[in-house]
Amino acid sequence: MSARRLRAIFVKEFHHIVRDSRSLGMALAVPVMMLLLYGYALSLDVDRVSTMIYDQDGTQASRDLIDQFRGSRYFEIDGIARSYADIERAIDRNKVLMAVVIPRDYSQLLRSGHDTPVQLILDGSDSNTASIVLGYAETVVRTYSFQVRSGMQNRRGGQRPVLPVDARLRVWYNNSLESKNYVVPGLIAVILQIIGAMLTSLTIAREWEMGTMEQLLSTPMRPTEMILGKMLAYFALGLADSVLAVFVGLAVFGVPFRGNVWFLALTLCIFLVGILFWGLFVSAAARSQLQAYQLGMLSSFLPAFLLSGFIYSIENMPAVIQVISYIVPARYITTILKGIFLKGVGIEVLWGELGFLILYATVVFLLASRKVNQKLA
Repeated sequence: MSARRLRAIFVKEFHHIVRDSRSLGMALAVPVMMLLLYGYALSLDVDRVSTMIYDQDGTQASRDLIDQFRGSRYFEIDGIARSYADIERAIDRNKVLMAVVIPRDYSQLLRSGHDTPVQLILDGSDSNTASIVLGYAETVVRTYSFQVRSGMQNRRGGQRPVLPVDARLRVWYNNSLESKNYVVPGLIAVILQIIGAMLTSLTIAREWEMGTMEQLLSTPMRPTEMILGKMLAYFALGLADSVLAVFVGLAVFGVPFRGNVWFLALTLCIFLVGILFWGLFVSAAARSQLQAYQLGMLSSFLPAFLLSGFIYSIENMPAVIQVISYIVPARYITTILKGIFLKGVGIEVLWGELGFLILYATVVFLLASRKVNQKLA
């Protein structure tokens, strides 16, 4: 391998990147735009749930229960129903997600000490959200029920009831329980995989279509030199995208960073190398730029979003899909980024994921070199 020829390919490809100012601007702007768009739009937090109240009792006791929902940050009362038809109409029109129905004899049953039913009606179209909202509502009702029962025993001269188990909650790594702290690190990994593969998926196919590959064939350049030279040119651009993405995550979204910045830089570099080599492999295997673009998008976008654990838990997927996810590099970089950002762990914990990224980059480099060699032959 000649350092001179490698440098010549690097300079040639780098000049091509710089001259195409529109593509360069898009390559730098798209990751930031995607991170801002998905970071704000893709929220897993369930709060300010639109709620309708159907108070058939109309007493102070029922109004106290309504105030519990009104005072919770998870619920927002958006209407008062006069019948079940009003509730059905509001849910059908997506105006409310939940309705609270207080029966007519609510205050009477409450004063007598009997079990007092309260009906919760939810829109179950989104089962995950409905389950979370149901848990919030049951907590509000259960807490209010305990307060009422405690007050009644105090008025009767009894002692305040003591719970047999005193559960004290302590949240590690994401104390505020904000979904953005979980989503943004995974989003950085997914965006870098998509952008990295797309940056290099057109390079070799473009050389064939523009007729410049014949000029390269007339030189003593080797396939490995072509692959490395092109990768290094786009590696610089990928590093700029990585810095911008991490900066936006920290400065704009306020994601905590508890890990080692040098370990973060090392893992991102290894990940970028593997993804860029994959784009070159796709470009060498394709027959045209259009086909290379389609293959690059198909092999980066869908696996990164669906099989990386970014949104969907891999443990809940079918066994076959879980096995397939092991060959998706975004799965490992997502785990690494969440560990570095939120937990502050290093290579002593994440050595397995880092080892796979190194293995992936090596294997894809060999595949890309072999494919280019076949085409040149």
